[in-house]
Amino acid sequence: MNNKTTVLLAEDETSLGQIIKESLETRDFEVQLCHNGQEAYQWYRDKHPAILVLDVMMPKKDGFALAQQIRETDTETPIIFLTAKSQSHDVVTGFNSGGNDYLKKPFSIEELIVRIKNLLNNRQNTSEEKKDIVLGNYKFNPNKQTLKYKEDNKENLTSRENLLLLHLTQHKNKVVERSSVLKQLWGNNDFYSARSMDVFISKLRKRLSKDKSIEILNIRGVGYKLIE
Repeated sequence: MNNKTTVLLAEDETSLGQIIKESLETRDFEVQLCHNGQEAYQWYRDKHPAILVLDVMMPKKDGFALAQQIRETDTETPIIFLTAKSQSHDVVTGFNSGGNDYLKKPFSIEELIVRIKNLLNNRQNTSEEKKDIVLGNYKFNPNKQTLKYKEDNKENLTSRENLLLLHLTQHKNKVVERSSVLKQLWGNNDFYSARSMDVFISKLRKRLSKDKSIEILNIRGVGYKLIE
């Protein structure tokens, strides 16, 4: 029986794609290498990999567009973007497209592997949460990635929103250190990861804004605190 973790790698630069593929395979991953977005989407639909590693600049369909298409029906499979783009708005665009992580070229294979394992572990931990978590007048289901206020319709959370809210609820009424959250959920605490975390904190504040008894505080110089 093949118990290897399946990785969909979409990279149009042939030599780089082959290097990444072979390197991951030596770490016991099963890798399918695709060279454009359309090919990658077809393979994703046929095989349902455990994780996707997507280059942003690809022919036929770029990584951001591919992620958006996948997120229309799948909010759970982790996505890592590979790109030479380094502007903060590019990072934000990547996460808004449904990405879970963002790795800038050039990068080390070891760093990529750490991030892959981190995302897979986070997904496994989240899937173990079966019941609703009550937050004031909200019900949060990390397994289904939903948030519901009273009798309103459920809102679907992105994977990143889901993991971040789960982490905050697990430490409710306690200060969580910014650097710790970045390392656990983003894989590092560099400027771009910190900027994207700020964006997702803002999104969660908006989602929780109907209940004034719930607040995500910014503890200056330290981190955040979810209070109820």
